[in-house]
Amino acid sequence: MEMQGLLMRGTFEYPTTTEDHEIEWCERRILQRIHRRTVATLRKQIEPVTPSVYMRWLLNWQHLAPQTQLAGEEGVLEALHQLEGFEAPAIEWERTLLPARVANYDPRWLDALCLSGAVGWGRISPHPAWSSGDGGAPRRVIPTNAAPITFYIRETADWLPHALAQQCVEEENLAAALSPVALQLRTLLQQRGACFANDIQRIANLTRQQTQHALWELATAGLAAADGFDQLRACMDPRRKSTTTETPGKRVARSSAGRWSLLNEPNPATNLVGAATNSKEAHLKATQQAIEQARRTDAALESFARMLLARYGVLFRDLLARESNAPKWRDLLNILRRLEARGEVRGGRFLSGFGGEQYALPAAVESLRAARTRDCFAIITLAAADPINLAGIVIPGDRIPAIPGKQVVYRNGNLYSGNAAPTPPAAHDLPPTMVSNAPATGLTLF
Repeated sequence: MEMQGLLMRGTFEYPTTTEDHEIEWCERRILQRIHRRTVATLRKQIEPVTPSVYMRWLLNWQHLAPQTQLAGEEGVLEALHQLEGFEAPAIEWERTLLPARVANYDPRWLDALCLSGAVGWGRISPHPAWSSGDGGAPRRVIPTNAAPITFYIRETADWLPHALAQQCVEEENLAAALSPVALQLRTLLQQRGACFANDIQRIANLTRQQTQHALWELATAGLAAADGFDQLRACMDPRRKSTTTETPGKRVARSSAGRWSLLNEPNPATNLVGAATNSKEAHLKATQQAIEQARRTDAALESFARMLLARYGVLFRDLLARESNAPKWRDLLNILRRLEARGEVRGGRFLSGFGGEQYALPAAVESLRAARTRDCFAIITLAAADPINLAGIVIPGDRIPAIPGKQVVYRNGNLYSGNAAPTPPAAHDLPPTMVSNAPATGLTLF
């Protein structure tokens, strides 16, 4: 009967523990009815909160409210777990995003995480100029420190290859948009693999400034990244001091910047079908390839869902408006329903005023329920590039552009109307070689 799909074996009356219990049997359709009624009962226990309560709770969830900041290197790692996959201007990561979440933020903590291999960084979404498809003349793109980058946790980054594959740019557009020096370094990294910046400079016979500008161009194009984040700081600000200091008779290294490598190396699909000796073998290999691809896609979508739940606690369609790399909601919905069936997330109506299905982490449900009676009248100022800039999405108000220099101010979960008009970044915030003084024709900023 089990082979026919009529019965299912398992442990149904006891919670999941390490203790062994006798195997129990249940008729499949009865188990489905029990499961549906259990899910329905759990959903009825949910009482929705207002958007302002949710925003007040989210500021605590993201460690942005007073007395909730993280500390130390472990705190930086926890903050990156919540920010993973979100693209923000490169200059804002260490100017606002991480210092707002980690008390007494020290850049060396981020360097240690990157160089240890726990964390990586890079750009995923391509510049709109490369995929416009307007058929006009090719446009060169000048990199600036406003180029969006993101971080990812290597241990759980199943979403990254899928996102890179979905956001890839045609080679023709890359060849037209990148400078000759950047194309030269891309070829060098393809042939030699990961290289230190000094080796790249020596092999390509370039100056230090040419090498840094070309690597920064590849980084902001989403083609290359370095082991350490210090390389990105050097590219964003060429005026910063060198990572080495010279003393009489010797040269002492002050920090380790790591190596540069391609973020997503070309991986041409192997023609498994063509290599087969007969049609039956070709069909079998094609089927195996399709099954493996479906498995990887499911793993990537589940990784996306867990990442977004860690960021927002509660997930629904409207929150994807700020996510440049997230898959479509209909693709995430099947994964979220599967996670609810496993008991890993809760489904229900958590926020009032929003249609569609909503899902939340169990820990978020408990703390969100307690947030109804907790007010926070402190004024909290955040960068507009922060993922918690949900003005015009979750709470009423005009949307604030997520560009460097803009700010959003909250008070008790609502936009604070007493904030001064945000000022644009000063010219000295951009490195001199990155400031756009180029003619308007044929050039676009990252």
